[in-house]
Amino acid sequence: MTRRIALSVVCLFALPALAAPCPDWPDSRAGTELAALAERLRQWDDAYHREGRSPVADELYDQARARLVLWRQCFPAQAGASPEPLAGSAGPLAHPLPHTGLAKLDEAAVRDWMASREDLWIQPKVDGVAVSLEYVGGRLQRAISRGDGRRGQDWTAHARRLPAVPQEIAERRRLILQGELYWRLPGHVQAEAGGRGARSRVAGLLARQTLDEAEAAGIGLFVWDWPNGPTEMTGRLEGLEQLGFADARRYSQPVADFAAARQWRERWYREPLPFASDGVVLRQGRRPPGERWQAEPPHWAVAWKYPLAQALAEVQAVRFRIGRSGRITSVVEVQPVRLDDRQIRRVALGSLGRWQALDIRPGDQLAIRLAGLSIPQVDSVVWRAAERPALAAPDPAAHHALSCWRPTAGCEEQFLARLDWLGGRHGLALGGIGRGTWEALLENGRLDDLLDWLELDEAQLASLPGFGERSAGLLAERFRTARQRPFPVWLQALGLPPSGEAALPPAWEELAGRSLGQWQSEPGIGPGRARRLQAFFRHPEVQALRQRLQAAGVEGF
Repeated sequence: MTRRIALSVVCLFALPALAAPCPDWPDSRAGTELAALAERLRQWDDAYHREGRSPVADELYDQARARLVLWRQCFPAQAGASPEPLAGSAGPLAHPLPHTGLAKLDEAAVRDWMASREDLWIQPKVDGVAVSLEYVGGRLQRAISRGDGRRGQDWTAHARRLPAVPQEIAERRRLILQGELYWRLPGHVQAEAGGRGARSRVAGLLARQTLDEAEAAGIGLFVWDWPNGPTEMTGRLEGLEQLGFADARRYSQPVADFAAARQWRERWYREPLPFASDGVVLRQGRRPPGERWQAEPPHWAVAWKYPLAQALAEVQAVRFRIGRSGRITSVVEVQPVRLDDRQIRRVALGSLGRWQALDIRPGDQLAIRLAGLSIPQVDSVVWRAAERPALAAPDPAAHHALSCWRPTAGCEEQFLARLDWLGGRHGLALGGIGRGTWEALLENGRLDDLLDWLELDEAQLASLPGFGERSAGLLAERFRTARQRPFPVWLQALGLPPSGEAALPPAWEELAGRSLGQWQSEPGIGPGRARRLQAFFRHPEVQALRQRLQAAGVEGF
């Protein structure tokens, strides 16, 4: 319900992104990296508390702060002073009763916490900004931001413009309420839409000097506690409903055991609610009176957050892949993180241009999410390592559709991609032969061009490390059957450029002799395709392959 909580609270939350060993840094670098992260956290805290801005998602903030805790434990001599998340957030007004914050627990810790308690209730953990409301004589007296839990900013003027905040209530005694101001999102499904920046929007509006009518109407109120109200939860909820705060009762449910709590958590995660929520809150029905509360996590309430939408992942390496057509893509290898029960070790970045735009290096920290609930993708660079190694990317000018027919220096990756295509389902469909087989043959010095494997017999294969007699026999049989593949299949295997619906006569000489005009006269062939097809048949390496296939007796060559 409130974002910035004490560091000790963050550490109670089992963050999947933190199942990592200590970084392998010398002391000098450890000091630099710790200081840089501490300063970034300070800037994020300042932006949130002073300006109402949120430069980073809450779950990434929590993981970053926990990452700092881990690093400080790894390098105690370099740790320095522990940064205070709420430093500078206090305002001029003292809360009538402190805001406690919440410890964030994982599933196992929630189960243990519930096992020793009775009279438990569950509520959605509304994703907004926390507020204290004080009513005196039935009228709204003050509205105070959470601040540091003891003192906050004066939000009274804004609160008087919010239709969701009653200006008068039927209770004449002094009334203190704690709740969440949230951005209204009718029919919002958290599992599908995430937070949608709802909390940041409210924080930003309340940091401004004025609110217009539409902005004020867009802010709702969820009261999650009545510190000076009835001792029993049922009495508090009934009283809040009578005072006009019906959502407190509507979204507070008794839970008899862990299974019931998990059921409500799953339901609120996947069913429509009128607000964004980032988890659930479990509360004991009976808790100490508000006069005994402290601005620290209490023992009578905890948070159980939803699965992470984004994980903080540390880059271990950046790999570049070159396809058979020369297209260069990049893959980021990360310290393993878990998202939605999936362990992620690598993420495809896409084109070389995207890597260049993001400028990702080992040691950088990335925000990773699942696209379509299954495909990991990089959302952003959350922060860059203080020390960043140089990376040598392949030269795009050296790789194209007619490059790397042999495994010369710098061509190994594209050459292997050509072999993988040649033997795969788009080419000769040599069942059971994949990239690993080609890599093994290349490492053993048996592939100097794309067709050297045609000359390998069973005895030669069996003599190679890693190839047993049985596997060598199967491989030799696959190689022999490749010679019987039809001419059009061989053209595809060699990497024939897209030919549309063009008629392809079963003879190399006729295809190789076609002019640009003849290619363009075929259906689906424009000037660009015609040039690529003519260049393919005229390329010296392709012509050399044709001669090898002709000598091997392959049909059409």
